[in-house]
Amino acid sequence: MQDTALVVAPEVAEALAAGRPVVALESTIITHGMPHPRNLETARAVEAVVRAGGAVPATIAVIDGRVRVGLDEETLAWLAQARDVMKLSRADLPFAVATGRPGATTVAATMICAALAGIRVFATGGIGGVHRGVEETMDVSADLEELARTPVCVVCAGAKAILDLPRTLEALETRGVPVIGYRTDALPAFWSRDSGLPAPLRLDTPDAIAALLAAKRDLGLDGGVLVTNPVPEENEIPRAEIESHIATALAEARAQGVGAKAVTPFLLGRLVELTAGRSLETNIALVKSNATLAAEIAVAAARG
Repeated sequence: MQDTALVVAPEVAEALAAGRPVVALESTIITHGMPHPRNLETARAVEAVVRAGGAVPATIAVIDGRVRVGLDEETLAWLAQARDVMKLSRADLPFAVATGRPGATTVAATMICAALAGIRVFATGGIGGVHRGVEETMDVSADLEELARTPVCVVCAGAKAILDLPRTLEALETRGVPVIGYRTDALPAFWSRDSGLPAPLRLDTPDAIAALLAAKRDLGLDGGVLVTNPVPEENEIPRAEIESHIATALAEARAQGVGAKAVTPFLLGRLVELTAGRSLETNIALVKSNATLAAEIAVAAARG
C-alpha cells in the first residue's frame, strides 16, 4: 500500500518499530453501533483499557482518503458525531480511499488495515457471520472470509447472537479458522455466555493463545484466529431472554424490508429499545472485557 494511503499514528508506529504490543480497534462501533455520546465514551474507555493492559490502542478508520491507524482525541470526537459515514468491509474499503468518503471499519476491514500496518491482535465486540434466513437472502458476512485469509487474532464475545450460530461455526470450520473458547468449553453468544454450542478448542491463558499464534505462523498457515471471550457473568443477558427479543426484532426487520448492511445496525438498535437499554450496557461491558484480553495476548505475543 502506498505510504500516502496508510497513515499510522506516531505512537502506534513507534510501538510497532520497537516490537511493543499494539491492539487494533474497529470504528463501526463508534459510528454505527452506539448513540452519541455513549459511543465516544466507550471508544475512550476501550482505548484506556488497552493502555492499562500494557498495549497501545490503534483505532482504525478511513478519513480524507487515507486509512488512519490510530486516532487522536480530536478525530475520535469528530467521528463520534460524523454523518454519512460509510460502513466499510473489504469491498468498500478501496472505494472510500479513492473517493475520500469517510468510512468506519467493520471486522473485515479492520483486519485488513491492521495487517497492512503490522498489527496482529484486534479487539471487537462480536463478529459477523451467516445470517438467519440465509436460504432466502444469501446474507453471509465478509468477516468469515477475512478470518480465513488475513493473519490477525480477533478477540470477541462470539458471533453476534442475531446470526445463525450453528451455520456460522460450520463456516468457520470449513475455512480452517481456529475458534478458541477462552476459559470455556461453550461457544459464547455475544450477550450470553453460552450459545448452546461447544467451543471447538479451549485455551485458558494469554500465553497459550500467543503460542498458538506463533505455531500457526511457523506452519505457514494463512488466515486469522478467533478467540471467543464470554461476556462477564454480571453483565450477561440469559440466552432465552435475548432470543425472545431477537425474534421480535427480526420480524420487524422483515416487515420493514430492512436488508444487506442495514440489518445489523437495525437489529442492534431495536434490541436496545426492547431491553430498555440493557443490551447496550452489556455490549459496552463485553467490548471492554475483550480489549483487556486482547492487550494481554498482545503483551504475551510481544514477549515471545
